[in-house]
Formats: sequence, structure tokens, C-alpha cells
Amino acid sequence: MQMSPIIAVHLTAAVSALVLGPVVLWARRGRTQHPRLHRALGYAWVTLMVMTAVSAVFIRDFRLPNISGFTLIHLLVPAVFYGLGRAFWKLFRGDIRGHRLAMQVTYISACIVAGGFTLLPSRYLGQLLWSQWLGIA
Repeated sequence: MQMSPIIAVHLTAAVSALVLGPVVLWARRGRTQHPRLHRALGYAWVTLMVMTAVSAVFIRDFRLPNISGFTLIHLLVPAVFYGLGRAFWKLFRGDIRGHRLAMQVTYISACIVAGGFTLLPSRYLGQLLWSQWLGIA
């Protein structure tokens, strides 16, 4: 199975965001707070999430139930932009608790839940994973 460049960009950005997310949350919530680290890594995480969402628009799947190649998982694209926009709006308004909650929800829904769906055997990454572990061609 050959990976297209857009899938490579999407996968790299998504996995990087998945790994970086907990570090960003820890930098602000840990025993010793690191606000500069939190801000710098937070902007990096947001950039990775935007890259992931934008690249997802160019990935189509005509095998699953779809509309013009867009499947249900593509609904996470506007959800990511809504979550990020809401988080920055909360931050702008000084609502740190709302900002934290919006970022946590965005991380869990866009990284954890969406990541879980990509591991289904009918998805590209799922096919790669399960064929390696189970020896299925």
C-alpha cells in the first residue's frame, strides 16, 4: 500500500498533535507551571490541528458511505475549527477555565476519538496496522 503525500502530511500532523497535546496541557496544569512553554507548544499544537483539518478536506474515501467522497469523519473538520475558535475566544475574554475546557474537548474529540476511528479495518491506517499485526493482505 502506497501512501499519498497528502495522507503523509495528514498522518504526520495528526500523530504529532496526538503526542504534543498532553505535554501542552501538562505545561500549564503541572505542579510547576510553565506558561511560556505552554504558550509556545500550544501554538504548535494549534498549527498541527489546523494542518490536520485542512489536509483532511483533500482526503476522500469513496468506499465507505459518503457524499462526494466525504465520510462522517469529515464532520470533525468544522468541529476542530469551531473548538479552536471557541478556545481562543474564551482566552480573549479572559475565561481561562472555558479555554481549558474547549481545548480539552477539542483534543479528546479530534485526536483521541478520531484517531480511534482511523484504526477501523476499513480505513487506510487500520488496514496498514491490522495487516501488519494479523498478517492480513
